[in-house]
Amino acid sequence: QVQLVESGGGLVQTGGSLRLSCAVSGSIFDINSMGWYRQVPGKQRELVATITSGGNTNYADSVKGRFTISRDNAKNTVYLQMNSLKPEDTAVYYCNADLVPYGVSTLYTHYWGQGTQVTVSS
Repeated sequence: QVQLVESGGGLVQTGGSLRLSCAVSGSIFDINSMGWYRQVPGKQRELVATITSGGNTNYADSVKGRFTISRDNAKNTVYLQMNSLKPEDTAVYYCNADLVPYGVSTLYTHYWGQGTQVTVSS
């Protein structure tokens, strides 16, 4: 069974930094893109950053220059380094992976983690 397990969230002051990690476990044939999304109560989940298996990245305008996404393909892990954090970055951050699991399907399917809370105090 495929699982995405996030870690690294917490409480930080404005201007501080946090590093999120997301490890994908289970029987996996291939992982295409991986990414981070965030959601606050009452709003839709929004893209933060994505990274392809080849290392191409995409960022939301609101985090460009402050956040950096990276991945370790050997460990099936994606990271999000968040610097210069602002109160408006407060949200639940979700990891996403577009992958093909062994024995279930031959199609790429999006899997989600359970979410990790990031709170930035002013």
